Amino acid sequence: MPRYEMLNNIAHRDLRVATGFGPEYGDAVGMVPAYPSEFAELQREYPIFLRKDTATGEWQSVVLLGFEQHENLFLQDGRWNASYLPGAAAKGPFLIGFQEHQVDGAFTQDAVLHVDLDHPRVKAMQGEPVFLPQGGNTPYLDHIAGVLRGIHDGHAFGADMYAMFDAKGLIQPLALDVQIDPQHRIGVNGLHAIDRDRLALLDGPALAELNRAGYLEGAYLMLASLHNMRRLIAEKQRRLRMHDAAVAAGGH
Repeated sequence: MPRYEMLNNIAHRDLRVATGFGPEYGDAVGMVPAYPSEFAELQREYPIFLRKDTATGEWQSVVLLGFEQHENLFLQDGRWNASYLPGAAAKGPFLIGFQEHQVDGAFTQDAVLHVDLDHPRVKAMQGEPVFLPQGGNTPYLDHIAGVLRGIHDGHAFGADMYAMFDAKGLIQPLALDVQIDPQHRIGVNGLHAIDRDRLALLDGPALAELNRAGYLEGAYLMLASLHNMRRLIAEKQRRLRMHDAAVAAGGH
């Protein structure tokens, strides 16, 4: 279970965060949340899909990292093989919480950083320092704060954007069923994508509405991102070949 505390430079002055990658840090996952604020970066390397939260009924965007629950095909030898790291992975043990206080009789909420002290990146007791010796933020913490701002801003924007996509009939279920090689067929359930044909059939006022809201670009970025499925499939094929070769070598 996470153990979150509000971050401060006294109680956490010696805090360090491991910044390597691997299953030991929780990186062996098949998908992670994605946010519209990072779609332009994500679409260059990752396929972006939508999933419906079964608890809330709301749409959420995700990037696909692998074809199984604990398969991240971007992980290799302690590295994440991409030029851009999704914010959900980059934030590590941190999140934004809200602190309520009263100003002139009115209650307001301020966004404050929290850290999960039971996160494996923290429990490693090594890595990047969070605070400078004199108490100021390190460049690493400033970077994390920027990542969290993007997530915070993108979350609310995305909820409204996907609701409009849904209202205009632009979200379609996707049957992701791929024949990797003659012996391996893979599928991922519950994914949805933007319907390219329905988007093309929208009339001028509907397109203008999407564009004014800033949502039209998101739809096209999601569509463009689907070309990255080729990369994932090629990497899956490469790893299967390596596995089969290792098994064959062991048999001899």
